[in-house]
Parts: sequence; structure tokens; C-alpha cells
Amino acid sequence: MMKRSRLYAVTVLAVAGLAAAGCSSSSSSSSGTSAASTTSPSASSSSVNLSSVTLNVGDQKGTGAEAVLSAAGLLSTLPFHVNWSDFTSGPPMLEAMASSSVDIGGVGDAPPVFAASGGEQVEIVGARETNGDQDAVLVPKNSPITSIQQLKGKKIAYGSGSSGNYNLLTVLTKAGLTTKDVSLVNLQPALALAAFTSGSVAAWDIWPPYVQQVVAQDGARVLATGSTYGSPYSFEVASKAAVANPDKAAAIKVYLATLDKAYVWAATHPSAWAAAWGKAAGLPASIMDVAAKTDATTPIAITSATVSSEQNLVNQFFAAGLIPNKVNISNYITEQFNSTVGG
Repeated sequence: MMKRSRLYAVTVLAVAGLAAAGCSSSSSSSSGTSAASTTSPSASSSSVNLSSVTLNVGDQKGTGAEAVLSAAGLLSTLPFHVNWSDFTSGPPMLEAMASSSVDIGGVGDAPPVFAASGGEQVEIVGARETNGDQDAVLVPKNSPITSIQQLKGKKIAYGSGSSGNYNLLTVLTKAGLTTKDVSLVNLQPALALAAFTSGSVAAWDIWPPYVQQVVAQDGARVLATGSTYGSPYSFEVASKAAVANPDKAAAIKVYLATLDKAYVWAATHPSAWAAAWGKAAGLPASIMDVAAKTDATTPIAITSATVSSEQNLVNQFFAAGLIPNKVNISNYITEQFNSTVGG
């Protein structure tokens, strides 16, 4: 379980309508508008001509940043060029970020911890709070397993370094089990979905919309989910090199403010967002309606509570022997973009 997912790079595997083109790149930009002449929250960087800036943004079908910006009618308002790259989950995205091919991207609570512990030069620049029902431990429809305790000795699919990794750790801990009591199978979502539906694993810890997909399409049952597991946060993470670059930092500020508006729109227009997200993910509205409501997030400022929560993840992962170094996570978090929240 200690093994990092360095082999995944930026490959996205197509499966069951959740296909994503591996590191597929598209771009969007405004019609050459500079930061000084837009209404975007970039006044403090008005000397930067954002029309000449390119921001490399990592995306994943579980977060749908490009999709939510488009659905909210905000994608075309970004006053800089965007290169979008799709990833299967947060860990491979941060791997790419460490190699400078990605400037910023959205991930769950655990990927920044694994990246920081591995010495990768990344930084949390934005945060969102969830209702705590995102990740879930699932078992197949006809499984005889009805409790977490019954998973002892069983194979469980998960993504190392993902939010599902931390959710599973807390689920096992509350059930009186450790990661050594089960057989953990590290798989990216597409492969995990195939393993789960074929019966190769006894359970799967995963996030929306995969949770809603296998429940609706395969009759999977939820063993554990809710605010008592995992943490309530998801994050926007940037490379430290991008944050240190004045032009990139100015673009990041506008991007975060615009993305925050889009997520607020999604939370207040769940049906419209579900339709757009479903189109991007290739899943029907009946599934995405549930996923959109479950996955609703609220943009928040980064505070000491945010830092403390992430440090708690560091401490627990290190105690379980799942990360190599017990880092001070505050060295990988900045509050310099807090002004973008609520703009």
C-alpha cells in the first residue's frame, strides 16, 4: 500500500460511460481581455496582461471543473488561455504537477498529503467543504457482507493517496480494523470498477459519480458513508512554481474566484448541473441527479481549521505506515488566495 501510483502518469481509462481521454487537451480563452479591463477579481494584479498567460489545469471526471465552469456559463469569461488535461484521480494529477506539466487542479483531502510526504512541490491554494457523504464503501448486490467487520481478510479496491484512501482508513479504524487486516488492491477508478463488477474484489471505496453509478446500474450496496468518515474538505492544489510566478499567480487568482462562483451555481442549480455533468461523464440524468446533490460543495477560505484537518490526515497516514514522512502540512498550504472566496 506504500507504493505510489507513479505508473499512472496522465492516462485515463475508458469504461462504462465514465471514459476520459488520456491527458486530453482542449483550450479556452477570452477574446484577448486583459486583467485590468475585466470584472474578474484580479485588480491587485492589474499590471499583468492575462491574455498572454496560459494556465495548465488538471481535471477529473469526479470533479468536473471544466464541465461546471461551462455549465455555469463562466468558462468563456476566463481572461487567459487554458490547457485542460484529464486524469483518473488526484494522485496522478499531482504527479504531473510535480513535473510542471500541470499548474493547478482539484483533488480530495488525501492527495496533497501523499504529495507533500513524497517531497513534491505543491501547495493547497483553495478549499471547499462537503456534506461528508461523498466517499463510500460499497459491496456487490449479492454479497453476503453486511458490516465492515466482515471485510476482514477480504480484498478491497481503493486508490492509493486518494480521498477514498483516507475514507477507507477511517472506516476500518472505526470498525476496529487496520489496513493489515484486509487485502488492499490499489486500482484507479476505471480498473476498480471492472474489478468490482466482475467480483474480483469484495468491496470498493470510491467517490461520486462512481458510487451512484454502481448503485443504480449494478445494485451495489453502501456499507459505510457519511460525515463520521474521511474529512469534509476538497482542495484546489497548485504547483509551487506556478504560485511563485506572478503571471501564473494572477491567473490562478481569477481561476479560483471563477471556479468558486461555478460551484456555488452548481449547488443552487443541482438539476442543471446534473445534466451538464452527466453529458460530460456519459451517464444518465437519473444517476447524475443523485450524484450532483451528494457531491455539492461550498467554497471556503483556508483557515487554521483547514490546516489542522489536513495535519490530522498526515498524522494518521504516517501512524498507519502509509506515507514515508510526517511533514508539517502548513508548509504546503497558502492563504494568499482567500480573497477569491465569495467574490
